[in-house]
Amino acid sequence: MEIKVITGDIAQIEADAIVVSLSEGVEQPGGATAAVDRALDGAISSLISRREIKGKFGEVSIVHTFGKLPGRMVAVAGLGKAEDLNADRIRAVAGEFCRALRKLNCRKIATVLHGAGAGGIEPVASAAAIAEGALLGLYSFTKYKKPEYEDVKEMLIVVKEEETAPSLERAVDKARVVAEAASLARTMVDEPANHMTPSRMAEAAKEIAGKYDLEFKVFDREDMEGMGMGALLGVARGSNEPPKLMTLSYRGDGRSQEALGFLGKGITFDSGGISIKPSEGMGEMKGDMAGAAAVVAALGAIAQLKPQVNVTAIVPATENLPSGTALKPGDILKAMNGKTIEVISTDAEGRLILADALCYGQKLGLSPLIDLATLTGACRIALGTLYGGLFSNNRDLAEKVLKAGERAGERMWQMPMPAEYKELIKSEVADIKNGGNRLGGAITAALFLAEFAGDTPWVHVDIAGPASSTKESGYLVKGATGFGVRTLVEFALSEAERGETK
Repeated sequence: MEIKVITGDIAQIEADAIVVSLSEGVEQPGGATAAVDRALDGAISSLISRREIKGKFGEVSIVHTFGKLPGRMVAVAGLGKAEDLNADRIRAVAGEFCRALRKLNCRKIATVLHGAGAGGIEPVASAAAIAEGALLGLYSFTKYKKPEYEDVKEMLIVVKEEETAPSLERAVDKARVVAEAASLARTMVDEPANHMTPSRMAEAAKEIAGKYDLEFKVFDREDMEGMGMGALLGVARGSNEPPKLMTLSYRGDGRSQEALGFLGKGITFDSGGISIKPSEGMGEMKGDMAGAAAVVAALGAIAQLKPQVNVTAIVPATENLPSGTALKPGDILKAMNGKTIEVISTDAEGRLILADALCYGQKLGLSPLIDLATLTGACRIALGTLYGGLFSNNRDLAEKVLKAGERAGERMWQMPMPAEYKELIKSEVADIKNGGNRLGGAITAALFLAEFAGDTPWVHVDIAGPASSTKESGYLVKGATGFGVRTLVEFALSEAERGETK
């Protein structure tokens, strides 16, 4: 979909639909909504008075113009309560009205800047949120089926002051890059596991690297054996698909050798291994590489936005399957840093492959390290599907990532890492074991990873909950969400800005 910022009067724009908005509790519309209402001879006011339009958050009310306006129809988007309005809610509103209008065969949509008047939202923030929400909300994975609806081809963001257009256009361009990166991650996750194998994931990463001039490396089984990555290779033993370890590097700051490290769990299918999962819902385990997809897509976006910062992504990728050669409970593995690991459950495999990835990140001198992983069902139970669980060994870094997520519209909640819980992953036959009991499972998983992050400032985000959605809501659709992409991009941009002010 093409998104343009134009100057004009929304009531005079020729489009399949024009979009205005209303806050909950408002009895008499103002601004652009009032102007459109007057052109419709008070149709919107009449519907408000009859409580057919309430302005509730996410509500989309359609009013046909019957030739009174150049637009075929008017959509009144509900913004919800004025005190709750923020950029992320505008993203959600845009996703809702775009999907509603797509179902009505609208190919060209014109919209005002929602919340930019009485709502108190900065015009630049509103424009970016509308563009991002529209692109994310209209995403659909239709590679293997015929689309239900035709795509929206064009969106016009209509403003009155011509002098504001250039800054809004820049905001829209950035929003497009970020939204398209999140959608790329969604597509990688939505692909079935027989197509998105570790080898195909490496090919996809190589394609992104070639497109955006990133340095790309891929390591095969023999390379990993030479590096001593026994934890990753242990997980890979059960599959006929060869494991891959890949890196993508962006260099935006030629003055420095320092680089941020983004890591993503890349289990392209997780059966649980010998500790096999129940068959119900196992098909969803094609998405156990959502963290890997997020970091790969984020690097592509960062390369397009060109911040003055260096970033390297590390992606360990393999399947976790049962077979005659598969890892068994009770086996002992040795990670890249020499630590031995007693395997309690082969279904706690994500932390094993990340252990070697974290060690490799330290070897490369990356700092800080941020890993994204659909790691534990325990975190999903604790926080539900709206929040990622954030764990860290560094308070300042944790705060930076939380704030980046807040700006990006990706919610996280910091979880504790009490030293007393280390007792739960203490092994009698190895340096550490890969699981404790059922209590505090997300915490013990993070404590396990911390052993391989060492003294490097590190954040782990457990995205098991928000990595997928079971329904359409706001700018989310059923399936993968691309959670983490926008936070990583925002974090990299903020670190670049921080570096410029030093």
